[in-house]
Amino acid sequence: MDLARALAALPDDPRVVVTGNHATPWHTVGLVDAALDRYRLWVLNGQHGLPDRDGVTLETSFVGPGQRRSPRLSYYPSRLSMVPTMFGRQLPPDAVVLHTTRPRDGRVSLGAEVNVLPAALEAAKRRGGVVIAQVNDRMPWTYGDALVDLDLVDVLVEADAPLPTAPVTAIDDASARIGELVAGRVGDGSTLQAGIGAVPDATLQGLRGRSGLRVWTEMFSDSIFALEKVGALDRNVPITASFLFGSPELLAWVDGNDRIEMARTETTNSPALISRNPAMVSVNTALQVDLFAQANASRINARIHSGFGGQTDFIVGAMHAAGGQAFIALRSWHPKADCSTIVPLVDEPVTSFQMSAVVTEQGIAEIAGNDQREQARQLIENAAHPSVREELREEGVALGLL
Repeated sequence: MDLARALAALPDDPRVVVTGNHATPWHTVGLVDAALDRYRLWVLNGQHGLPDRDGVTLETSFVGPGQRRSPRLSYYPSRLSMVPTMFGRQLPPDAVVLHTTRPRDGRVSLGAEVNVLPAALEAAKRRGGVVIAQVNDRMPWTYGDALVDLDLVDVLVEADAPLPTAPVTAIDDASARIGELVAGRVGDGSTLQAGIGAVPDATLQGLRGRSGLRVWTEMFSDSIFALEKVGALDRNVPITASFLFGSPELLAWVDGNDRIEMARTETTNSPALISRNPAMVSVNTALQVDLFAQANASRINARIHSGFGGQTDFIVGAMHAAGGQAFIALRSWHPKADCSTIVPLVDEPVTSFQMSAVVTEQGIAEIAGNDQREQARQLIENAAHPSVREELREEGVALGLL
C-alpha cells in the first residue's frame, strides 16, 4: 500500500499518533499534513515544527515546546503509564506513524523511542487502522519492545536524516550542590531513575565511585553512559528504559547493544514493576513544593506546561521498593520567575506528593515518616531560600502547620 492511498482511506478527522520526544519522523509528518485537511495529531512531548494550523488538533498527555502555547492544543491529563490504556479505550488511533530502522530479517526497530508506540500500534491494528514507518539509516538498532514485525507495518517511507542530539548541559553551582546531596543518599547496588538536565546529570556524576548500580528508567542520556564507562553499573543486569536522548556517541553505543533493553511504557512505568527493583532511587523535579509537601510540576498560572509524565509512577514505585527513595530535586529560587519554589500552598493542581525528601541547594528536607508539622519545619529550614523562611513560618502558622 502506498502512503497516499493509506491516508485517503482514513475516516474524517482521524487520530494520528506519531513518534514523539526527540525522534519525530519529520519528513512523514509533513506528508501526512499535506494529505489531510483535518486530523488529530497525538504526539508525546511534541517539539517545535509540528503542524499547527486550522484543521489540526494537537493532542497529548505531556506537552512539549511545539504544543505548549497553541490554541489548538487538547491536553489529556494522564500518568504516562495509563496512556496505553487510553489508546485502547477513549482515544483509539486511526493511524500510527513510527520512526524506525531499515528492515532486517523481517523486523524493524523503533530505536531511540519505544514509549507508548507499541500500545498505539496494537490499538490501531485492532480497529483496522494503518501503521506507517519512516525508515532511517541513522536510527540505532535497539532490542526488547523496540522490535516490530514488518507484517504489522502497512507503509514504509524512506527518509534518512540525522537524529537530533542533546546539547551538553552546563552544571551550575546550585545544580551541583543538589546533585551532591542526592548522590550522598545513594548506595552501591541501587537502581536509578533520572531524566535529563543539570540536576540529574550532577546526581549521576556523583555516583561514578559506586558499584553494582542498576538502571530502570523512563529515559536516559549520556550520564548513564558515563556510569557504564567507569564500571559503576552492574554489567549482568540490562539497562531498562523506554526512550533515550543524547549525544552521537550515546546513539552509537546503543546501536546493536543487547545491554540496552528498550521496554514499552506499561513496563517501565508500572509502579508494581518499579517497586521490584532493589533500592530504587527516583529523582524528579518540580516547579513548586508547598509546606504540605505537595509538588506542582505541571502548570504555570493554571496553564498546562508539561504534564504528569512518569513522576507519579516512579515516586509511587520507588516508595514501595525495598530500600527505595523518591526525591524531588529543585532550586530553592526560580531564576526566571524570581521567586521562591518553596511556597505556603501550591495554587496549581498537584502533580505528586509523599516523596522521601525534597532537595534544594540549601539542603535536604526529610518528608517520609514525619508528621505534617515536622515536614513543614524541614521544608522551611532545610530547603527554602533564607530570604523567605520567616514569611513561610508565618504562613505555616496561619495554615495550622506550625
